[in-house]
Amino acid sequence: MSDGLFQPDHWKAALSAVETARAYGQVRRVSPTHIEADGPLGTLGATCLIGGSLMAEISTVDTTGVTLMPYGAVDGVRVCDRVELAGSGAQVDTGDRLLGRVVDALGRPLDGQPLMLDGAPTWPLAGRPTSPLDRVTPTQALETGVRAIDSLLTLGRGQRVGIFAGSGVGKSTLLSSLCRHIRADVIVLCLVGERGREAQDFWSGALDDTSRKRAVMVVSTSDEPAVMRARGVHAALAHAEYFRSLGRHVVLLVDSMTRYAQALREIGLASGEPPSIRAYTPSVFAALPRVVERCGALASSGATTSIMTVLTETDDVDDPMAESLRALLDGHIVLSRTLAEQGHFPAIDVPRSVSRVFRQVNEPSVRALATEAVAQLSNYEMSRTLVESGLYAAGTQPALDKALACRPALIDFLRQDSMTATGMTEDRATLEAAIGDGA
Repeated sequence: MSDGLFQPDHWKAALSAVETARAYGQVRRVSPTHIEADGPLGTLGATCLIGGSLMAEISTVDTTGVTLMPYGAVDGVRVCDRVELAGSGAQVDTGDRLLGRVVDALGRPLDGQPLMLDGAPTWPLAGRPTSPLDRVTPTQALETGVRAIDSLLTLGRGQRVGIFAGSGVGKSTLLSSLCRHIRADVIVLCLVGERGREAQDFWSGALDDTSRKRAVMVVSTSDEPAVMRARGVHAALAHAEYFRSLGRHVVLLVDSMTRYAQALREIGLASGEPPSIRAYTPSVFAALPRVVERCGALASSGATTSIMTVLTETDDVDDPMAESLRALLDGHIVLSRTLAEQGHFPAIDVPRSVSRVFRQVNEPSVRALATEAVAQLSNYEMSRTLVESGLYAAGTQPALDKALACRPALIDFLRQDSMTATGMTEDRATLEAAIGDGA
């Protein structure tokens, strides 16, 4: 009887964990975006079943009841409908069975094929804690196939980078190109708040047959409830973390983080949070660093390289969401509407962009070459008005003369068709020749 299994404290703990009655409540109020009920008093993030058919997630808990964010349309929900706890909602089914598949935020297949996940490994939707000392700075260059990035804004394996631009400037096209050409063990795609047709275009156009076999895409379209759009990002992160824990290199592509933030804002406002700048609620700014910190390289396992698009409200990249993410990420690639309108694709504004691991992943000679190229582009931009108005006289400023001489070759170098890829060695030789044209 000395075995711990027979100790009174053990039995008390076991009995206290048994639910002898099913917790439930009743709908008290129905609105287009959320539902209020007098129970059950579950935890934040727990899932409930309303009226026997509609799934919802608890977003607020207080002494008078709960606020629920529905996973589907609220049509048919009535006051006094029964609300039952359906689970914690904290786990996501993942694993190799999902590779080659397209699923929604709840893990349901969207590609028309059955998906059997019984016995599949699970991962916490909110992720697992990681020690700051287990994180490592990227030291291995990541080849993307895009000349402007590989030569002047080199990314590292395990880096977190954002693509910043207004609408219609080419964010999704650049993301598709990166997805097509980056080599990784696993690719996790996450489309949040985008148009429905883009899912098929991205899945079929951005990936070839071989790449699709090592990819999983999570889709939450713009017509879905806010809680589904937010959950889509968390589910994609959970898949990426699981594969990273196996020692694999994972590329996570999210389009877009702004839509994710807008979904969180909708949830926060419906839950009674006070609005702050641009009506974003405090929980939005608390969630963003948690998303970013779940990516990166770990000393004890693999790496997650994350590339996230950020839709800016203006072309000056000065809205609060862009500013917050720019401070959190390890680099930002800024796209220019002016370049896009000139037919320059990818429309990367190199002088305004930065990779914060550029020095760690490149040799001194490569860094010097890139610094010289960026300097020539910047010299022209600072004197653009003077030059284009015809007021500049050649020979007045030797530095500007050199920038003007090598600019045509640099612009040709930075232009690239999205369907083609080049190698780093070839790119650097071409860039050196372009700069030499201005010598």
